[in-house]
Amino acid sequence: MTVWLLGDQLHPETAALASADHVLLIEAHAFAERKRYHPQKLTLVFSAMRHFRDALRERGYEVTYLEAETFGEGLDRYFAANPEDDLVGIRSPSHGADERRRRLVEERGGTLTLVENDLFLTDRAFFDEWADGRADSGTEGDDIGSYRQEAWYRHVRRETGILMEGADPVGGEWNYDDENRETPPSDWTPPSVPRFEPDGITEDVQEFVTERYDDHWGEPEPFVWPVTRAAAERALDHFVSERLSEFGAYQDAMRTDEWAMSHSLLSAAMNLGLLRAEAVVEPVLEAYESGDAPLNSVEGFVRQVIGWREFMRHVYRRSMPELATANQLEQTASLPPLYWDADTEMECLSEAVGHVRQRGYAHHIERLMVLSNFALLYGVEPAELNEWFHLGFVDAYHWVTTPNVVGMGSFGTDVLSSKPYAASANYIDGMSDHCANCAYAKTKTTGENACPFNALYWDFLDRNEETLRGTGRMGLMYSHVDRKDDAEWAEIRERAAELRERADSGTL
Repeated sequence: MTVWLLGDQLHPETAALASADHVLLIEAHAFAERKRYHPQKLTLVFSAMRHFRDALRERGYEVTYLEAETFGEGLDRYFAANPEDDLVGIRSPSHGADERRRRLVEERGGTLTLVENDLFLTDRAFFDEWADGRADSGTEGDDIGSYRQEAWYRHVRRETGILMEGADPVGGEWNYDDENRETPPSDWTPPSVPRFEPDGITEDVQEFVTERYDDHWGEPEPFVWPVTRAAAERALDHFVSERLSEFGAYQDAMRTDEWAMSHSLLSAAMNLGLLRAEAVVEPVLEAYESGDAPLNSVEGFVRQVIGWREFMRHVYRRSMPELATANQLEQTASLPPLYWDADTEMECLSEAVGHVRQRGYAHHIERLMVLSNFALLYGVEPAELNEWFHLGFVDAYHWVTTPNVVGMGSFGTDVLSSKPYAASANYIDGMSDHCANCAYAKTKTTGENACPFNALYWDFLDRNEETLRGTGRMGLMYSHVDRKDDAEWAEIRERAAELRERADSGTL
């Protein structure tokens, strides 16, 4: 039996491989001509695929590894040597991918049988049974329904027993958000970041990527990402032993010149299939049980993996294709140049965009409350922001970015949340040291050096009042809106218009 595996299905112990003796891998290149993917993202995928090829061969599998312009070209070559072959594939989480693969195979005289993707903790039936029993959820093929992560997260924990004591959550609380919003003291030193030096295969890929995609956005080095399962497991061990204990308290914090803080840095390896969800959670739970990690850190990480990541995958599946183009606030602005060059005097944005340029990564608060928040207030079209995330992040796939960026970050739909994640400089200042080093004044809304987040925040609430005022969770914000007089609103609107002109011209 021949199994056709994709570049995000790189685990040797999937059920699909159990009865296979032949594996097909196609390293397609032309897709990256059409989109300016970060060179480190391309290096990561191609190198991981080549390492996986070699690891499978060491395990005794016959592997056909084809470098081609497209899947179609690769399949032409495969079926020329293996006419009318029957292939087995693992379902892809990305919308439309399976239909396209099946069509390509059938056009060449073969068949493709798809099996469940067991790289995730929960399967489609598990989520659908839960979601279809809820009055506020849509069903596949309907208009976008509404889903709430907290209810899903509790359901998964009850069903799996993870962090449970009988019917109750360990520690008596379902989450410890209140303990996970600290900012580190000025003398705090973040834990070391594991680095995986490129070997010969990775160096060859780097050279290929640099030469072929020389106009792509982002820096090719330093490349610090694991490209093998063994390296990913070392990264997991390092997180559990060195970073987990402080992850919880500081998971929402940002600090100038610190790109990793105490985050796990495992998302890229997980989204390639190098690490399964349960394999990531198990050692974290063991660290708690042995007293080596506090509950707030353990629960916070578990929530990201079995709560949020699994949730995103399923909500995306059930909400596509409408989710990709959702834009309930009717935002139409283009991304300002600073998202590509990090050239801005706004310290928080310069830092976050710089992290993406340098490593193809920024942690979740930088993604949501800096990069997405500014684009939301500025008025960027959700699909354009989604494309930027998809291109720039090493861990980004369409199923990952679309619900996070369109649904949550842009509030293009209320499928994931009942209010937008919009914030002024107060939030940035409370969770970082950026404002102390910034050319803009965090306490000013209007005037020459007033922080752009402030005027854009109030302007956002004003522009979207018809949609947002009636939202139950926005009542407090609109009580502040109502206190502003006509003169103050005139200044805010003038400042917001000026900021958009400056951002558009690259002078913010």
